[in-house]
Amino acid sequence: MSRTPTHRGRHRGRRGAAVAAALLVLVTLPAASTADGPGAAHRDRAAADDARGRTAAQTVPGRAPADNVILLIGDGMGDAEITAARDYSVGAAGRLALDTLATTGRRTTFSVDERGRPVYVTDSAAGATAWATGRRTVNGRVSKTPGTNRPLPTLLEKARRHGYATGSVTTASVADATPAALTAHVTDRSCKGPADMAECPADTRAAGGAGSVVEQTVAARPDVLLGGGADHFAQTVRDGPYRGRTVLEQARAAGYQVVRDRAELTAARTDRPVLGLFAPDYLPVEWTGTPAAPGGTAPQRCAVHNPARPAGTPTLAESTRAALDQLTARRDRATGKGFFLQVEGASIDDRAHEADPCGQIGETVAFDRAVAVALAYAGRHPRTLVIVTADHGHATQILPEDARPPGLSSTLVTDEGGRMLLGYATAGSGGTQEHTGVTVPVAARGPLAHRVLGLRENTELFGTVCAALGLR
Repeated sequence: MSRTPTHRGRHRGRRGAAVAAALLVLVTLPAASTADGPGAAHRDRAAADDARGRTAAQTVPGRAPADNVILLIGDGMGDAEITAARDYSVGAAGRLALDTLATTGRRTTFSVDERGRPVYVTDSAAGATAWATGRRTVNGRVSKTPGTNRPLPTLLEKARRHGYATGSVTTASVADATPAALTAHVTDRSCKGPADMAECPADTRAAGGAGSVVEQTVAARPDVLLGGGADHFAQTVRDGPYRGRTVLEQARAAGYQVVRDRAELTAARTDRPVLGLFAPDYLPVEWTGTPAAPGGTAPQRCAVHNPARPAGTPTLAESTRAALDQLTARRDRATGKGFFLQVEGASIDDRAHEADPCGQIGETVAFDRAVAVALAYAGRHPRTLVIVTADHGHATQILPEDARPPGLSSTLVTDEGGRMLLGYATAGSGGTQEHTGVTVPVAARGPLAHRVLGLRENTELFGTVCAALGLR
């Protein structure tokens, strides 16, 4: 859900109200003491991952290298955010699920201005557009060109046209920037529902456009769409054939079965598309604690059960597992084509904006469990490419325990009994912490996993997914 620097005022109120990963910080495994020298164990695991992917890609002549692609995005999840979650939950020498993907690289994250010149810090709309379309755009814009403001074909649209099932899972609203980049084309990310079109006059149905994000998303018809955003679907369509009806009525008319909690998601049929709306906007985060403050906080342990989170709210891992079950049932038996699925841990970013270390770490751990679900699925279905990455870095710093940072900070007592000081210094008390312009990790397992090696442009993920699924 990341916020663009130029859109801070617009999003600050919503973020503060939100109850608040991908990513993938692929950290190199500890250096191995072998004859091959430091890092040999990591290189061996990367080679083994790559070999498995190449073998799977070659098993069926005439087919695309992969049957399925699972792309997991930790929003706002740079190295510091992943390291903080690792240190807190499994220990400094421990490993998260996302750490087990040994084929790793780095991705640039910059966006552009309307003349195509680099803007060094991206927001999530431009960041998601980069991998969804293979093109960079301006901050705040969703899957449209930077200069001419024209729609760009997305991975989900291309996958559907080629006969693949498609899905999108998020802990944000399904109309938020990252999921929207797959299913919609709007001038500004704020244009989520029919009542939110002030920044997108040319995109309204009355002006000949395709409408708001939720209207376009229903029209794009992904097979599985899970997250929050019930309030956006409750808005009334203002123009077109569904004028006077809510977007939710439009979705039902398009054949969607609407589910509202874990039980209904589990019971959903596999012969109709599924729309899961589990919250008015963002899903409540899983963990809570004392936010960072000037001068620091007393050492604290995070509360791992948020009382504001309804009991029936599915976790990101549960939604990911349900989406995989639904999409597997839609596999084309004649062609062998499977699915494309994007999974976003959105509130890692949201909580980092608010300098909320417990919320941020809890959402990272929740994202990592979704990564584990994806990897387990790929283990049973070896022609599945799994990619884990982030859209941009964030403000978190891990500091010496005796440091006295001038910004906001908080001391956490980790699961292994240590004390970890986290600092946030890109805004003062009451402000919104900022994204950073660093490169982010990317890792993969399965067919064409080797294409993430080295330093790559964020737009290259588009080509990797297209090549894996044989999308022209």
